[in-house]
Amino acid sequence: MARIATLGPKGSDGYHAVLQYDPDAEIVLFNRISKVFESFSAGKVDSVVVPVYNTREGEVKEYFRLVSQLDDGYWVDNVVLPIHLSLSRLPGSQKIGFPVKVLIGRSSVFRQCEEYIDTHFPDATLMAVQDIETAFKDIEDNIRTNYAIIESEELVKEFGFELIEREVVSHNRTRFAVISRELAPTTGYDATAIITRPLRDRVGMLADILGEFTRRGINILDLQSENDIQTQKLRIYIEVEGHVENQNMQDAVNRLENVIIQEEDSLKLLGSFPRVDMRVKKIKSFGFIGSGAMSTWFADRLQSEGYTTYVTGRSTELRPEQMINMADVIVVCVPISVTADTIAQYGPLLKGDQALIILAGESENTLQTAMDSTDPSVEIMFVHNLWGPQAVSMKDKNAIVVRTPRSGSFCSEFEAFMYKHGAEIFHDNARQHDLLMGVGQKLPTTISVALARTLAEHEISCEDIGSHSTLTSLYGILSMARVHNQNPRTYAEIMATKGDGRKIVESFAKNLLQIVEMAEQGKIHEISEMMEDNRKFMTPQFLQSRMKQAKAVDSVLSDGGLKFDL
Repeated sequence: MARIATLGPKGSDGYHAVLQYDPDAEIVLFNRISKVFESFSAGKVDSVVVPVYNTREGEVKEYFRLVSQLDDGYWVDNVVLPIHLSLSRLPGSQKIGFPVKVLIGRSSVFRQCEEYIDTHFPDATLMAVQDIETAFKDIEDNIRTNYAIIESEELVKEFGFELIEREVVSHNRTRFAVISRELAPTTGYDATAIITRPLRDRVGMLADILGEFTRRGINILDLQSENDIQTQKLRIYIEVEGHVENQNMQDAVNRLENVIIQEEDSLKLLGSFPRVDMRVKKIKSFGFIGSGAMSTWFADRLQSEGYTTYVTGRSTELRPEQMINMADVIVVCVPISVTADTIAQYGPLLKGDQALIILAGESENTLQTAMDSTDPSVEIMFVHNLWGPQAVSMKDKNAIVVRTPRSGSFCSEFEAFMYKHGAEIFHDNARQHDLLMGVGQKLPTTISVALARTLAEHEISCEDIGSHSTLTSLYGILSMARVHNQNPRTYAEIMATKGDGRKIVESFAKNLLQIVEMAEQGKIHEISEMMEDNRKFMTPQFLQSRMKQAKAVDSVLSDGGLKFDL
C-alpha cells in the first residue's frame, strides 16, 4: 500500500484529491505544505499530493518555491478536483441573529472567495489559519457566535456546524500535483514542467527562452517568473506540451541551457506527466474520411491534444461507414474533385449529435452538397488550410473558415484547436472564398503551367532564365518551379475547381488578350492610362505594404549563394 502525504485534516480537499488518485493509499496528513515535502524528502512517504493551481486564485506560489528545492522527486501526475466551499456557523447563531464579525478560513480559501466576501461581509475581520480543525474546535469550545467559517460542506458537517450557504463560489476547481520518485513514462498526451536556476541579467532572456519553444512548434501552457528570495535573480517556470523524452523537447532543452542561457545546470526538470486540461472539451473523437498525408497530419496533432482519432480510406481496414458511428466529428479530407461526391455518399449516415468538417479547396459546391445530404441538426463547417503535410506546424499559416448557420460548439472547438496551434484564421462566406482562391491559387497555378509550357515550346533553357531576369520578374519563375516540383494531380484539381474562382481565370484571360493586342498595336498611351486606373483601384496602403514585402524578397534573392543558384 502506497503512503501519500497531503494537506489535512481528514475530509480536506487534499484528502479527497489523494482518494481520487489512489483510493487504496494510506493518507498521511499535515497542516503545512513544507511539512508535506519534508516527509517525502525523509523517505517517510512514497508520494505527495499538493495544490498548484486554482481557477479562482491562480498559482500556489509556495509550491513552486518548495518543489524547486526538491532533489529526489518528479512531478508525475495531476488531479483536478471541484472545490465546493460553504459558509457555516455554530448551530443557532444565525437564528438568534448574531452578526458575523469574524470570518475564519485558510488563506487560499479567502483568495478564492474574495468577491463573495467583499459583497456579503465587507466589514468582517478575516482570520487566516493553517489548522482549520483547531479553528472549528476553538469556535465550539468558546461559543464564538459572531464567528463563521468558510470550508467544504463535508468538514462543516463533520464538526457539527450549521450550514448557512452552500457553494459560495462557482466554477471553482483546484489542480493538485502528484510528486513521486520516478519520472513518469510517456503517454502521447503529456506536458513537461521546467524551472530555471536563478539567472544572470541579460537583455531578451525571457523572449529568447519562449522563442526556442515557439519556433519548434511546442505550445507553452504556463509561464511564471519571480525573483529568487536569496539572490534576487530571475527564476522562470515554464510548462509546455510534450514529454521530456521526445526528441524535439530534448533538443529545445539542450539548446536553452547551452546556447540561450549559457550556464551549466541552469535548468531543473520538475517532471513530465499526463497533460491536464482545466477547460471543458465537448469533442471526444475525430474520424477522417480520406487516408492521405493531410488527414494523417491533422490526426496526429489532434491526438496530441488528447482526442481519439480514426483515419479511413480505400486502403484501411476500418471503413468510413463503420467509423461514422464511432466519432463525434467527421472530417472529409479527399481530393477536391471527389469531395462533393464523398459528402453525398456518407453525409446521410451522420446523426444529429455529430459535426461534419470539410477540409477542401472549394467551398460553394461542397457546402451546398453537405447542407442537402445531412440531417438538419448536424453541424457543418468548411476549412481550407493553406499549407501541406510538409509543414512542421500551423504557426503563422493561413486557414480560411466558412461557417454556416449550422456551425455550433463542435465546429468552434475545432477552430479553437487551429488557433491554439498558431494558425491565422480568416472568416469568409462560400462565394467570397472561392473568388479569392481564384486569385490566390487558381490563377497563379494556371499561369505557372502555361509559362512552363511556353518555355518548352520555344526551347528556352531554364538555366538561362536567371541571367535575363530582374529579381521581380523571377517571382513568376519561382512560382512555376514550386508548382512543378510537387504533385501534378493536386494542382490540376485546383485549376479544375467549379466555384466562382473560374471567373477570375476567365476574366484574366480576356484582359490578357486585350493587353496583348494593345501592345502589338503600339498603344503605349492607352496601356499607361490603364495602369493608372489600376493604381487608383489599389489603395496606397496595399501598394506600400506589398512593395515592402517585394523588397524583402529581393534582399533574400540577392544573397550571393541564392543568386548563383538562380
